[in-house]
Amino acid sequence: MTAQRRTTALIGDDNRVVVGGKTLTWRTLHKLPQLPSPAAVLVDNGADALAAVRHHAVHGTELLVATSSRVDLGMREELGESGFAVVIANGDEHSVTPAKLKRVEESGRVWLLTSGSTGRPKRIGHTLESLTTVRGQQQPRTWLVPYSPGTYAWWQVITISLTQADQGLVVIEPSELDTWPTIAAEHGVTAASGTPTFWRQTIYRDSEALAKVPLEQITLGGEPVDQAILDRLHEIFPQARISWIYASSEVGASIVVHDGKAGFPKAWLDRDPDPESERPILHVDGDELVISSPHHGAGLEGAHRTGDRVEFVDDRVLITGRLDSDEINVGGSKVSAGMVRNVLMAHPAVAWARVFARKAPLVGRMVAAEVVADPELGPITDADLVQWCTTRLPDYGVPRRIRFLDEIPQKETLKSDV
Repeated sequence: MTAQRRTTALIGDDNRVVVGGKTLTWRTLHKLPQLPSPAAVLVDNGADALAAVRHHAVHGTELLVATSSRVDLGMREELGESGFAVVIANGDEHSVTPAKLKRVEESGRVWLLTSGSTGRPKRIGHTLESLTTVRGQQQPRTWLVPYSPGTYAWWQVITISLTQADQGLVVIEPSELDTWPTIAAEHGVTAASGTPTFWRQTIYRDSEALAKVPLEQITLGGEPVDQAILDRLHEIFPQARISWIYASSEVGASIVVHDGKAGFPKAWLDRDPDPESERPILHVDGDELVISSPHHGAGLEGAHRTGDRVEFVDDRVLITGRLDSDEINVGGSKVSAGMVRNVLMAHPAVAWARVFARKAPLVGRMVAAEVVADPELGPITDADLVQWCTTRLPDYGVPRRIRFLDEIPQKETLKSDV
């Protein structure tokens, strides 16, 4: 790691960091003991994750950071056999399982684990530079950090604070997710990034508490973003800029939309490369989104097949879900689960919905759904929703089985199975 890069990485050293109930700075975070390199640092809290990142920024050690719950024993064995020492971090104490393979360190390398949506998580190589997607000078902000440590979305927020002045962090631990608006309001959070599920769940639990957070910037990503959640957030925060970002460990932050509309303009497809703006090239092959991005992970040059399905609606390109699960074939007629989901969630009394295929006689498959109703808008029945869908969808796309859930399901990654 060069001296110039090291200086750039630590511009934010004096930014405020609220983590574990303490108000610190990057500089005054507790220091992890000297880490081996390469090291896979497994954490159970935000403070240890941030300490590992600062250690990397200062020393350039090859690093993978993730929560302990995301890395099972089999994966820990694989990491050891790939040359990583596995470090279980716990404040000033930590345990180290030495690497089983000795190899040359890749100085400055940062490894991310994919979400595992296509199977077992894979390792994707980056650097602090490639993970830093916000480069222009920003107005002073305090950022909420609700994401699981080590995920791409987590790194997006972390690098803003690490590389720019006046960009504070308020880290939300899993035990604080139910009450994060109170913590955010107390510490003056003005910018927050989360999945659509994260935002829906917060609104469902306590929209009044959310409205008290002085948010100026709201970002959504990690899942398909529908018009209903964008409109709901605009109602609560009419003065805030609301953005959605398409990003992944493989291609980085590739699509950023600020116009308050779901999807992105069709005119963005197949534009000529622009080296100055470093904008990715977006392409649709069949129903699949394909991206060539300058922000890609190590060794992933060229076109990347994302596995995400798209549909064209007027002049917009909507990302509806994964190719292997979004399309439902009902007796030879195909319907997008994502589009059905969007229709359900456009109902004013629906807080969340999941749409999927279910076996059925004669036609082979039928459309089914799980729904969480908004308790503030009165009772709703499956017959109400069938009628709502009947006027907005072809007959084969109307859900024939609807089950109501008591709460919005959410994974450690802040996503749900949609």
